Amino acid sequence: MSSMVEIRWHGRGGQGAKTASLLLADAAFDSGKYVQGFPEYGPERMGAPITAYNRISDERSSLHSNIYEPDYVVVVDVTLLDAVSVTSGLKKEGAIIVNTKKSPEEIKPQLEGYEGKVYTIDASSIAEAELGNRSLSNTSMLGAIVKVSGVLPEAKFMEDVLSSLKQKFASKPHVIEKNMKALERGMKEVKV
Repeated sequence: MSSMVEIRWHGRGGQGAKTASLLLADAAFDSGKYVQGFPEYGPERMGAPITAYNRISDERSSLHSNIYEPDYVVVVDVTLLDAVSVTSGLKKEGAIIVNTKKSPEEIKPQLEGYEGKVYTIDASSIAEAELGNRSLSNTSMLGAIVKVSGVLPEAKFMEDVLSSLKQKFASKPHVIEKNMKALERGMKEVKV
């Protein structure tokens, strides 16, 4: 693995792709990495396609652009496979993770001939079970990308996300526990 890992997130407004990319950036920063985490919006409305990005490196980066050749792609909403070229520029040595009930073999024909690794996870069902809302699958997708990419040590990552969630949801401790369960399940249930 090179010293820089680039991740592109595809989701819809309100699904938390931006939030997940920012949580990953926070955790990577807390682990001593140089990070960038930023969104790109089209029409800024609930349900519109959005893209978010992460750069995580052991060294300072002078790149300040969108990510056109990511190492990893995370697809939070499977319907985007028919609406956006999610595999555009995706490195063959990398991987794509798709939120779907389907197996990697079943989803591969929708990936425009992508020849790299394909992972799937039913993050929506995890979100429904742990958070009571199918559209909040970003937390389990975050766990899946950390597991697949190995970009951060898992135990340290879990500690850092817990710390971030405690700050963000100080007045809602029940939300913290539920998100941590979804995160952990994301790491365990991602399939190649």
